[in-house]
Amino acid sequence: MKKITVGALLLSMMFAGVKAQSLKSPDGKFEMNFQLKDGVPFYNLKYNGSVVVEDSKLGLRLFKDKAIKFASEIAKPEDAKFDLNNGFAKVDEKRDSKNETWQPVLGEKKNYINNYNELAVTLNQASTDRSIVVKFRLFNDGLGFRYEFPQQKNLNYFVIREEDSEIDFPTDMKAWWMVADYDSQEYQYQETKVSEIPGKWDKAFDANASQTLVKNAVQSPLMLKKEGKNPLYINVAEAAVLDYPASHLEVDAANFKFKTHLTADRQGAKGYIQTPSVTPWRTIIVAPKAEEVMDSKMIFNLNEPTKYTDTSYIHPTKYMGVWWEMIIGKSQWAYSTAENVHLGKTDFAKLTPNGKHAANNTKVKEYIDFAAENGFQGLLIEGWNIGWEDWFGNSKEYVFDFITPYPDFDIKMLNEYAHSKGIKLIMHHETSGSATNYERWADKAFQTMNKYGYDAVKTGYVGDIIPRGEHHYSQWTINHYYRIAEKANDYKIMVNSHESVRPTGESRTYPNYISAEAARGTEYEAFGGNKPDHQTVLPFTRWMGGSMDYTPGIFQTKLDYYFPGDNRFVKTTLAKQLALYVTMYMPLQMAADLPENYKKHMDAFQFIKDVAADWDDTKILSAEPGDYVITARKAKGTENWFVGGITDENKREYTVDFSFLDKGKKYEATIYEDGKDADYIDNPQSYNIYKKEITSKSKINFKMVRSGGFAVSIKPVK
Repeated sequence: MKKITVGALLLSMMFAGVKAQSLKSPDGKFEMNFQLKDGVPFYNLKYNGSVVVEDSKLGLRLFKDKAIKFASEIAKPEDAKFDLNNGFAKVDEKRDSKNETWQPVLGEKKNYINNYNELAVTLNQASTDRSIVVKFRLFNDGLGFRYEFPQQKNLNYFVIREEDSEIDFPTDMKAWWMVADYDSQEYQYQETKVSEIPGKWDKAFDANASQTLVKNAVQSPLMLKKEGKNPLYINVAEAAVLDYPASHLEVDAANFKFKTHLTADRQGAKGYIQTPSVTPWRTIIVAPKAEEVMDSKMIFNLNEPTKYTDTSYIHPTKYMGVWWEMIIGKSQWAYSTAENVHLGKTDFAKLTPNGKHAANNTKVKEYIDFAAENGFQGLLIEGWNIGWEDWFGNSKEYVFDFITPYPDFDIKMLNEYAHSKGIKLIMHHETSGSATNYERWADKAFQTMNKYGYDAVKTGYVGDIIPRGEHHYSQWTINHYYRIAEKANDYKIMVNSHESVRPTGESRTYPNYISAEAARGTEYEAFGGNKPDHQTVLPFTRWMGGSMDYTPGIFQTKLDYYFPGDNRFVKTTLAKQLALYVTMYMPLQMAADLPENYKKHMDAFQFIKDVAADWDDTKILSAEPGDYVITARKAKGTENWFVGGITDENKREYTVDFSFLDKGKKYEATIYEDGKDADYIDNPQSYNIYKKEITSKSKINFKMVRSGGFAVSIKPVK
């Protein structure tokens, strides 16, 4: 028998590897090809035979050492031999497929379909005798791929310098993007060509409480459109970001190419890996219609099913909050006039009250009464706990203890009062970025919640992260968010995080992590403002990986109502505020305005009272990023439907075709629309409400004014 050396075998495999491995989607419309070129891995993607992604390089660069030492973060030419991006030979390939239906605990539809074909290619680097797996999953709506690192003799522990996954597009396209930042996603979206991004980048951001910008890079999800006779919509994102940093996209504008850029820690490291391990999935969703991109659940499908044994405590919640009056400056979170307090030493009962503390017994009871009278389930109260006097901007680690109320907040009495009215209070745990402090107090904080009957918490991470030098999206902090979610599950608590990382489908694995902010929400209407098209872009970007706590429902849009001469205003009509409850998926759904403003418009407020927060079905009737979104949703466990439509700064007409309703049935539709003289600047509170009997054959034309909208509540006629 002829003896064949391992080296000769690998050499023959390297030459064999020039031949591409092909993978097709279940419906045959997509084709992905993988190949090695001189030992370097590449892939491409076609849709209906046309190239969507040209040959794009794959791989990772590593640090020479398992631990970073002085100046070792400086890359040297000789360090290239430690990288996992060259010198590969294909040694194995495995194929698989799946077609399943699963039910999210909370979701936009009752059933999600997970249907894909899979190719896993094992590559060996002969010079180091290290192997990795590149795994591709091709769905009927796009491609996901990731790296997998089996445990092996020469690859047990390593540190990632950078992931260099490329997405190389063949042509310039329209892009909806925001600047990349290790610490914030609270920026306005920009609409330009890919080729124009570098020229617009420097003026595409404003100040933020924590900010580490990445020059000439953009955040994901990134929305793209190939214009022309045969338009194509493309969404670039990631899925299942766990034990790994969140990624951004470096822009090669001249070549219409994007490359992964991972969030670093203070040493410049991007990830500390112990094998066996996997990276997040890189995702490319492609469709000829914008509505099909919005409807994709590919990102959720790339996450693992939950291992929770009990999800019965997880439920949709409609809530109000002692919140907006602090955001606009009418009230304060802090109790006293002090500027320097020490938890455990300062006697807050002896401090001078500032007279503007919102979370006091009298006011909270008023909010409870209004919420209960109008059928809400929850009430968020911010500023209830000691420490707000010097909470921000001081890099203070022991800033809150999450268990001690201010002197004017009777936690026992208020919870008992709320429960007697059918309301559960929602806890607020602002950390001021001090994640280490929160982890120390988490058990006591959640025990306090259990003691008084809270079942949901809003967490916050305003400011720079502690441990100092970490970022909101670095590996350590990502792990922190999910440690908190897991611990909250131990106490049967739902989590809604603000200033955290954007979700990438993890609600499938961590269903108690029911919502997050992680984008520029309603609060920015009182800060730097949101453009009228903002809400028409978010469903194509931030919402692709999970729900957002956008906090809509502002009826008093002009802030000079409170502060004469104040020129701040919410840049929508009142009718558009109603429509957001349908166009935006929010299982934790807030009516954010003050009770006094709702009392003036109880007829319009009825829609917020009626609209559901969890759904059996969702249909994207019509949408175009940056322009408009029209959505219909069927409420969970009922025959009730709701429709919402919003537009940007342009007037727009749209005719709703109600053919999605059951044939042969009659329904009563309550319509909420912009008044004829409505305008988001000049007359935002002008609206019209009327009822109409409809069937599946009905059509209704709506005229939306500038930054306006409409909402429809539909119930079967009995």
